[in-house]
Amino acid sequence: MQPSSTRLDAETRDLQFRDTTILRTMSKIDELAERVERLLLRHGELQRTNALLQQQLTAVTHDRDNLRSRLNAARSRIDVLLERLPRDPVADADGAPVADAVRSAR
Repeated sequence: MQPSSTRLDAETRDLQFRDTTILRTMSKIDELAERVERLLLRHGELQRTNALLQQQLTAVTHDRDNLRSRLNAARSRIDVLLERLPRDPVADADGAPVADAVRSAR
């Protein structure tokens, strides 16, 4: 009966080894499934964050373009006002140029 008992012991060890291997494999699969779930959640978060950042970028770009337009309009108005200024120095009541009158008042 010894040979039969030894064969049963070997088969039992093989089954235990297979069971252990299967359990380890299932544990690894469960770990991978959890990681995939976490990655999917993170991916969704990143997509939402990216969409918000795109909206903010669009708004800031629009604001920048609006400010540039306003700056250019202001520059144009200033250029028009500068063109309207007389080219000759302005004289005070005594006939002295204003710049000289300001210097002498100091």
